[in-house]
Amino acid sequence: MLVPLHMTPARAAAYLGCATVLGAWLASAAGIGERPSYPAQEPQPVQSTGTETLAEDVQAQGIRLREHLATAPMPQRPSRNPFTFAPRQVASRAAAAAVPVTAPSAPIVLPEPLLQLVGVAADQMPDGAVRTAIITAEGGEMFMVKAGDSIGARYKVESVGADAVELTDRTTGSIRRLTLR
Repeated sequence: MLVPLHMTPARAAAYLGCATVLGAWLASAAGIGERPSYPAQEPQPVQSTGTETLAEDVQAQGIRLREHLATAPMPQRPSRNPFTFAPRQVASRAAAAAVPVTAPSAPIVLPEPLLQLVGVAADQMPDGAVRTAIITAEGGEMFMVKAGDSIGARYKVESVGADAVELTDRTTGSIRRLTLR
């Protein structure tokens, strides 16, 4: 192809690209033609190869399975159902009235825990000395308490002296005194 002198390379590439696309389109259109027609064939019957014997085999296996299941043990009914509650026993009013009323028993007094005063510390304040008691319990617990503090839920510290501590038992109201040894 001869390129005139006044044609730029970009214009030449555009013409060449369009010519290539046109040629490809024409080549693909030339390959499309009418499909050849084939003579119509009549359907042929299919030869059965033992479907009757297959059906008989399936029936025989079904009969054997039913006989085998008839001799199998029946599942047992579960002894309990975890998804239901037991029926409630409804007490009649007569039975409730027949129950004797007992007098209230004495309150249960818990044994006193093993507490030991192991030291007393004093901080000098402008108002005077503030004492802190160091108390150990049987489980290895250590309490550093001042007057008004609590030891667990049972005791309240009433006073801290130079060598003794007074505790009030909240369950009985009694005073317990711990001394340095």
